[in-house]
Amino acid sequence: MDPSLVLECEGLRKTFGDRVAVDDVGFSIAPGETYGLLGPNGAGKTTTISMICGLLTRDTGRVSLHGRNLDTGTVEVKADVGFVPQEIAIYPDLTARENLRFFGKLYDLSKPELDVRIDRILDMIGLADRENERTDDFSGGMKRRLNIGLGMLNDPKLLVLDEPTVGVDPQSRNAILDSVEALAGEGMAVLYTTHYMEEAERLCDRVGILDEGTLKAEGTRRELISLVGEHDRLRVEAHGNVGAAAAAAAAVAGVDEAIPHDGSIELLARDVRGSLAQIVRAIDETGTGITSIEVREPNLEAVFLHLTGRALRDEGPAEA
Repeated sequence: MDPSLVLECEGLRKTFGDRVAVDDVGFSIAPGETYGLLGPNGAGKTTTISMICGLLTRDTGRVSLHGRNLDTGTVEVKADVGFVPQEIAIYPDLTARENLRFFGKLYDLSKPELDVRIDRILDMIGLADRENERTDDFSGGMKRRLNIGLGMLNDPKLLVLDEPTVGVDPQSRNAILDSVEALAGEGMAVLYTTHYMEEAERLCDRVGILDEGTLKAEGTRRELISLVGEHDRLRVEAHGNVGAAAAAAAAVAGVDEAIPHDGSIELLARDVRGSLAQIVRAIDETGTGITSIEVREPNLEAVFLHLTGRALRDEGPAEA
């Protein structure tokens, strides 16, 4: 166990009857790092984080927080974890500040200390101007932001967020993502589960791709994309001698393939943005006119499809 790491888990396994929900899952998170568990509904994300937070007994495996074992009965260690579930857990007849104060008292904080934390959290989640309104008047996105605030009251070393943007409006979604980025910037370790590829790409320093209870691969975005060859695709709409233009583009360093079509060229390159100017120049020198250019870089969706044989957006079985 490495005490410099906030979280270490290995060999996590959980079965429900004959069904294996999670099988041999393990990863680590360092201070200030956001680790994403990316997978479709039913992949085992909620089961995994429930074992990590000590809310669900694991069949096998271990979890440690700063080198200390974390189990269902280790209350002192669990106090350093902030857990934000998918379900919104707030009292609708209380204001935002009253909700935070009620849950904050469960941590036995002094009133001055609690007030300071509440002020900071309200500002971070963008609800300082609505703090004295009853939460039953809040939008779904505002309730989710408050739900995240509740998970931060104990000033956790590890914040665990389970699909925090499900069903929220775009404005609230951006506010939630901004808050997560700010927390990581302040040194908090964050474990973030999502089935939205763009969230994982924006927020996460490293990503674990989870499918059918198994961690298929993990690493940085670039490390994962290397699994599918790291090639970028470029589509050039053009008029003129498209065949000659494709041949000229294929001769540019870094371009592995250039296929002419009727009015367009499809290129495959290792770093299309780095060689784009040369590609445009080569096409222009053939007298071919460029109408438009579309760059399609490899992303985590392509990695997931490569590893699992299906798109991330495909629905799996119900989450365990």
